[in-house]
Amino acid sequence: MGDDRLEFEYCTNCDANLTLQKGYSNELPYWICKGCGEMLINPKIATESGIIWRCDGCGALLNIQDGFTEENEEWVCSECGYKNPITESELYLSEDEYLGEKSNPYRGLSDDDVLALSLYSVEQDIDENGRVALVRDPETGRLFVRKFLAFYDKTIYEYLKDHPVRHMPGIIALYEGSNGLIVMEEYMEGVTVAEMLEEECLPEKEAVDIARSVCRILEVLHNLPTPIIHRDVKPSNIIVKPDGEVVLLDMNVAKWYDADKTDDTAYMGTQHYAAPEQLGFGFKASYAKTDIYAVGVLLNVMLTGRFPKEQRAPGKIWDIIERCIQLNAEERYTAAELINELDKVSGENDGDQ
Repeated sequence: MGDDRLEFEYCTNCDANLTLQKGYSNELPYWICKGCGEMLINPKIATESGIIWRCDGCGALLNIQDGFTEENEEWVCSECGYKNPITESELYLSEDEYLGEKSNPYRGLSDDDVLALSLYSVEQDIDENGRVALVRDPETGRLFVRKFLAFYDKTIYEYLKDHPVRHMPGIIALYEGSNGLIVMEEYMEGVTVAEMLEEECLPEKEAVDIARSVCRILEVLHNLPTPIIHRDVKPSNIIVKPDGEVVLLDMNVAKWYDADKTDDTAYMGTQHYAAPEQLGFGFKASYAKTDIYAVGVLLNVMLTGRFPKEQRAPGKIWDIIERCIQLNAEERYTAAELINELDKVSGENDGDQ
């Protein structure tokens, strides 16, 4: 064992002393030499061909899992259950090559899909990491939004593609590869509520009208044969178009409602806007009234620029917001009930003018 440990303390490619490299331990199954980038396998790890196999799902080392052999065409990771192909196509010469391929959104797509996507020209990156971009179809000149999603429910996007919902971007095409889903959706020109709030808080009538429009969209989603719960209603996911139409964006964390579930499989949502049940608190999984909680927070933020726990909206509108954000989800409005309450407020505002 002493010889093995010594062998694993120097790079076999550049002779660098590994013990001087930050994070190194000779108990690790492998090490990427910081001097030359070579992957070094600990001699104590039994491999049939000198290849380290890692799970594409969770990154666990497959070589040390009971029963693993390179003779299998695939291996189900005992840590996370992911099915890993054991083929030469999964071999990489360096860590950089491996990481680059794992972040490649086109990995696993057919040649036809890659060709179809390559026809679009990127006009502008919408987010910092380039996973959401404004692209143009050179043949028609139309603009679309291209999204690379790592977390998603493809069946929701498939449903919305075949059954468009008014005041939401139409889904144009879907491409699923090994690293996630690429969504091509209709581009909606306008400003987000988040951008509007950068200037100042909104007048009550405008805030109420936006919240009411969002509720009308949610009412449609919540009354589908199997309801869809949006789970991420917030200022940056709402666009007001030049003609005043309000559009709800981003179904990335949306889920189908399942009456038999008492908890969400994955806790998703945005801090402050996510209802308690989205974070594992409460007695049931996310459902229609989960989105109403977010609308209540949204309404308060539009009126005050702050979250309800920081500052309450003034006047009678607070009573509506307070019911929206009840910890007990059953005490919140339905979308239809909230629309009715906001209609009353809107009518009062019209009467005051």
